[in-house]
Amino acid sequence: MAMLARVRTFAIDGIEPRPVWVEVDIRSGLPSFTIVGLGDIAVRESRERIRSAILNSGFRFPDGRITANLAPASLRKAGPGFDVALALAVLAASAQLPAEPLRAYAVFGELSLGGELRDSPGALAVAEGARRFRCERLIVPHSRAREAALVDGVVVVAADGLRSAAAVISGERAGAALTADSGGAERAPTGAERHRPSAAVGGIGRIDLRDVRGHSLPLLALLIAAAGGHNLLMEGAPGTGKTMLARRLATILPPLSREEAIEVTRIHSIAGLHSDGLISDRPFRAPHHTISAAGLAGGGSPPRPGEATLAHNGVLFLDELSEFSRSSLDALRQPLEDGHVTIVRGQRALRFPTGFMLVAATNPCPCGFAGVDDRCGCAESDLRRHRRRLSGPLLDRIDLLVDVRRPDADELEGPPQTTSAAAREQVIQARERQRRRLEGTGAGRNGELDAALARATIRLDVDAEEHLGRAYASGLLSPRGRHRVLRVARTIADLGGRDRVSRDDVLLALSFRQRTGADPMASAA
Repeated sequence: MAMLARVRTFAIDGIEPRPVWVEVDIRSGLPSFTIVGLGDIAVRESRERIRSAILNSGFRFPDGRITANLAPASLRKAGPGFDVALALAVLAASAQLPAEPLRAYAVFGELSLGGELRDSPGALAVAEGARRFRCERLIVPHSRAREAALVDGVVVVAADGLRSAAAVISGERAGAALTADSGGAERAPTGAERHRPSAAVGGIGRIDLRDVRGHSLPLLALLIAAAGGHNLLMEGAPGTGKTMLARRLATILPPLSREEAIEVTRIHSIAGLHSDGLISDRPFRAPHHTISAAGLAGGGSPPRPGEATLAHNGVLFLDELSEFSRSSLDALRQPLEDGHVTIVRGQRALRFPTGFMLVAATNPCPCGFAGVDDRCGCAESDLRRHRRRLSGPLLDRIDLLVDVRRPDADELEGPPQTTSAAAREQVIQARERQRRRLEGTGAGRNGELDAALARATIRLDVDAEEHLGRAYASGLLSPRGRHRVLRVARTIADLGGRDRVSRDDVLLALSFRQRTGADPMASAA
């Protein structure tokens, strides 16, 4: 006699949850266990994990012909997160669990051979899928319960093993239920907490702008970049402080809103980089220059988020920009412009968000000392080769170019010019002005303005219009460069509390489009 059981779970497609029904049918016949439904190797290998986990948890593994289907069959399924759902469906189909209560749950997690539920990346995305498809109860591994409980409207039940999950289904125990309102998840920061600078960024320890000496112009560029969400390139000789400045940018950015924090946590959870509640700090990603185009922009099989997506709502720092491969840098051009990247594999098109700030640092020449007294010994051919390694179209998408020079002895011994707390307060106030001005437009900061929104929302003084028009007429700016100068000038005005962009704002923004060191970008400006 045939017996059938069903339970809901979710597949993670890119960074989006897709509903999957696990259907198990058991019939008399020669013992076999077949899984169908376009699963990858990890799914097919789950047969052996499930068999051992069921036996080691004190249940009986059914004799007969077992067929498990993961529906819809047209959706590719990857990873071991279907283990628990398959095991519970097998137990229900063999009458060791009640089948009807099982349908009220969504289940997600990997099984060990001993029946324990293992850490399974992506629980937050699964919980969002459960809410979206109106499944009110979700069973996940204990290690992922706090993460899944961040989602409102879903009761999350933490289970240590297959035996405890089965007990919850059968009603033998209630289970440790968590909800977003029950204290199982962090609340969004409020009040003074929103203005409190982060103690650590990207795991690099306690850092602050108070560590910086001199560098008044780079500090100003850093403040403008943070206030408007603009891309920044720092150029200078080795050891002048480019990397130190870049790593302190995240300490002056506004705190994540709850929606942003949920999105960042979901992305990092799917990538297997986070498993403990809500991420509170903005991401700071600094990949090595040997990274591939797929590693930077996303890709692979199945497609996975790249560093550009892992830096979403934060900072992507490319140190030694000239050492990155040209193909990797060119892969960032479209994500920088559109705020997302679409990965196409066969008949699948997956979209990954890439709303990051790009900060890059580079030496002006191979030896690093071009423009520093007479220390540069590079031949003209070396300089040309160095320029060719920098992608002109990518550099044209950078709003702020700053030359980082060696501080003099008096500056090194002097007091700091600012602190991260003071700079962050300026950034928060400037962004609040932008939020009020751009409310209802779909943009949240000046760095996100397209040409139409810029024309509609940016007001210039007569002198400011004249100077901007003169710079464009002289050929110093491309149409994209003119638009980016306009956005930077608007941010400078926001930092100064001005409603209209002045002549000085435009002149300062224009000065950040010019390079004072070696000039691999003269034509791109």
